[in-house]
Amino acid sequence: MSTDTTARPWVPEDPTVPRLAEAAQECRGCELWEDATQVVFSTGGERARLALVGEQPGDREDQAGQPFVGPAGGVLDRALEEAGIDRGAVYLTNAVKHFRHEQRGKRRIHQKPDLRHLVACGPWLEAELSVVDPDVVVCLGATAARAVLGRAVKIGAERGTVHDDVAGRATLVTTHPSALLRLRGRGGYDEAFAAFVADLRTAARAADEAKEH
Repeated sequence: MSTDTTARPWVPEDPTVPRLAEAAQECRGCELWEDATQVVFSTGGERARLALVGEQPGDREDQAGQPFVGPAGGVLDRALEEAGIDRGAVYLTNAVKHFRHEQRGKRRIHQKPDLRHLVACGPWLEAELSVVDPDVVVCLGATAARAVLGRAVKIGAERGTVHDDVAGRATLVTTHPSALLRLRGRGGYDEAFAAFVADLRTAARAADEAKEH
């Protein structure tokens, strides 16, 4: 199978989030479907003011079929609560819809998606954001930021600032909650968590300001 194709042929012409989620189950736009348990599409409101975009589903998400239900999702839940954001009121998705991993014995080890996977899955994310039309898109990590902004992003240089994406949507870049997990038990976790919460609050304020205008 060629890996230079995209998901475009599987995206319905008259999309809604449920139609997109259903159609994505049959996607063969890249090879990742072969080793994944299932497509992990999205959760949240179809008219959410905030959309959060991660990298890809992890092992727990791949098994459950929902994004952000594993350890990183737990960090995200706490951060959203601390920021005063109702998780049920945000749209949660990933740049890549299948879990890319390497099998090591019984364990499945996360592998970062290649650029070709972002390109292949791009039509799904493009369609999702077009349907939901959030006031602000929050990119969780450099991979998500590249998918949304269409360019390489250094988190440290751009986080916490509202940009416009390729479609003109307000977009904020921050870290991925999995990066916070790696700090647990080491110095700097509390500070990193507080910075993450501050970024989420900035995004929420930007969404509030957009609503007022």
